[in-house]
Amino acid sequence: MRVHFIAIAGSAMHNLAIALHKKGYQVTGSDDVIFEPAKSRLDKYGILPAELGWDENRITEDIDVIILGMHARIDNPELLKAQELGLKIYSYPEYIYEQSKDKLRVVIGGSHGKTTITSMILHVLNFYNREFDYLVGAQLAGFETMVKVTHEAPVMIIEGDEYLASPIDRRPKFHLYKANVAVISGIAWDHINVFPTYADYINQFDLFINTIEPDGTLIYCKADQDLNEIVEHSTAAVQKIGYAIPEHEIKNGITYLLPEHTALMVFGDHNLMNLNAAKLVCAQLNITDTEFNEAISSFKGAAKRLEVISADDLTNVYKDFAHSPSKLKATIEAVKSQFTDRKLVACIELHTFSSLNKDFLQEYAGSMDMADEAIVFIDLKSFEQKRMEPFTEDDVQKAFSNPDLKFFNDASKLKAYLLSINYKNANLLMMSSGNYAGFDLPELATELKR
Repeated sequence: MRVHFIAIAGSAMHNLAIALHKKGYQVTGSDDVIFEPAKSRLDKYGILPAELGWDENRITEDIDVIILGMHARIDNPELLKAQELGLKIYSYPEYIYEQSKDKLRVVIGGSHGKTTITSMILHVLNFYNREFDYLVGAQLAGFETMVKVTHEAPVMIIEGDEYLASPIDRRPKFHLYKANVAVISGIAWDHINVFPTYADYINQFDLFINTIEPDGTLIYCKADQDLNEIVEHSTAAVQKIGYAIPEHEIKNGITYLLPEHTALMVFGDHNLMNLNAAKLVCAQLNITDTEFNEAISSFKGAAKRLEVISADDLTNVYKDFAHSPSKLKATIEAVKSQFTDRKLVACIELHTFSSLNKDFLQEYAGSMDMADEAIVFIDLKSFEQKRMEPFTEDDVQKAFSNPDLKFFNDASKLKAYLLSINYKNANLLMMSSGNYAGFDLPELATELKR
């Protein structure tokens, strides 16, 4: 089987390319820019393109499959040549389905918590040496790649993103997997460049329920009112199982599941709800609650999801992927609730298309209210790259409904301010799906404790 990837360097794309190479397929690819870690990882397996850029001469009739990444444009010369030759062209979610159509497919959807729920399920299955394939949106401890596809595994666990499948397929990715077991973790408006109204966005989850295979199972968060309404009105022929926050207690900064008193390495209401979703999925895979609790007690969390940079008796420093209003609020509440006697300094970097839209910015109102000190950072280059009008401090304070909020658009000034704070009996939470203009967070954590 010969497979060619157009835009091979994407996060999911290069992981799928490696997975197919390990399966024995002949894999080639192209891209106009390749960053780390994709560059080193593709090179390790001998499938790094020899030259950057697009070349229609790479596309020949003996290619069995073209996999098209979202980074490519509709006028990409390699895509045009493939279309001219009549080659089979897949988006990566379409091809994931092709690789898993004879397996039991578990698809984790929702505006937040997808990666964590998926990671929890993978951790438990791995704990019991189960055979499974997977697609997850973060690099996990104990897993070499973010995608695995084999001939043997009877089940595939798939993180189901609601963003578009490819430049020529405008369907949300999670509509293409045809789940046997599906999860919806909650709904909070995002991707406004694709779904300009909340009604457009929320409809994608209604459609997702209808893609579940007949007699399949939907596991959903009962705490989300809009999601509840969608599920109640759905006529899909599926079993519906709701979940909420499990019984628990917090002692000395550690969360315990009750009544078993299982100590956890993760915390926060949102993570506890994620845990319940994962437990219900594992029950569908014949893992008992007792087995699940034993395995989940060693789960440290997905990368960049309340990841501990440093910790001691007086100060913890965390980084988190939170960037949307709902994720931001849930993450702040989790840290504040876990350490009620500590001051919380919370900083969010806004850099996605949605968060830099002046109309959408109003969705952040009240999202940082639980932080003792709230800080917003926006790299001015983000506005330039997206050709959008920069915000002022007043714009941000009004949108967040917080006149005491601090605003920075210069990384060096932000760092100087963070280092000026007294962190005795205080935690620092740094949130972003970007990189704070190249901040070295471990170095910052070391410096602020001097």
